[in-house]
Amino acid sequence: MFLPKRVLEEKLQKFLEEDLGQGDVTTAATIPEDTSLEAIVVAKEAGTVAGLEEAKVFLEHFGLSVETKVSDGADVKPRTVLLRITGNARTLLSLERTLLNLLSRMSGIATTTYRVVKKVKEAGYATRIVCTRKVAPGLTYFDRKAVMMGGGGLHRLHLDDMLLIKDNHIATVGGIEEAIKRAKKAASFSKKIEVEVSTLNDATRAANMQVDIVMLDNFTPDQIRKTLKALGKDNPGSKITVEASGGINEKNVLEFAATGVDILSLGEITQSARALDISLEVTGVDRQRK
Repeated sequence: MFLPKRVLEEKLQKFLEEDLGQGDVTTAATIPEDTSLEAIVVAKEAGTVAGLEEAKVFLEHFGLSVETKVSDGADVKPRTVLLRITGNARTLLSLERTLLNLLSRMSGIATTTYRVVKKVKEAGYATRIVCTRKVAPGLTYFDRKAVMMGGGGLHRLHLDDMLLIKDNHIATVGGIEEAIKRAKKAASFSKKIEVEVSTLNDATRAANMQVDIVMLDNFTPDQIRKTLKALGKDNPGSKITVEASGGINEKNVLEFAATGVDILSLGEITQSARALDISLEVTGVDRQRK
């Protein structure tokens, strides 16, 4: 994923503005303007790091010097130094919490994603693990990038990425066939069509209308196996992609991957991931005297 630096800076600045309010009154009251700091950002626990590129852009945007010590996507041990920062003390201390919130959240998502992806791969399954659109408002880019840093894949980034016909679309237009007909009529050649289904019968109806992807919503592993067989997924020439979603988590992911389904989408890797414990520690102070 890539954003032009200026766009990324604007997103990050909005995060800071939300935290600053009218200004950091504590730092203004206690820290002289001409004080400089040296500091390190440390991972206090093991995990997969994400957000270092964004952190560097954020800090440099406000005139701080940054040295990145590890790469995004790296697996780190406790007490690993992630960044070294030098510059104005007031600026750094005012940015501290926004910086750590971003790094901790992104690294937490990357860590959870990596664990799930690794679990599936080590079990010998080819099923892809992807996230859903269950992300925090305003954090779509950052949450999704963190998933990628953890080795996961992406579903739709935005509503305009592809046509995903869900249960409420079907209920509103009065049937799965009608919804698919309308989607096919309106869709550009560049847009895939995916249909969410809750029964084997609906999965078959969607596949017969030659949609690109069938999403099995809240199917059990046994139901998935039966559906895959009915759709001819055991045929090497099968072109349809089958995704399973709903009720899948880190604990039961292998049961679902064992079915042979192409994609497993997990809301929990963005919605429920625990933030990684990351801190900023001052390592040097330069108090200039006038």
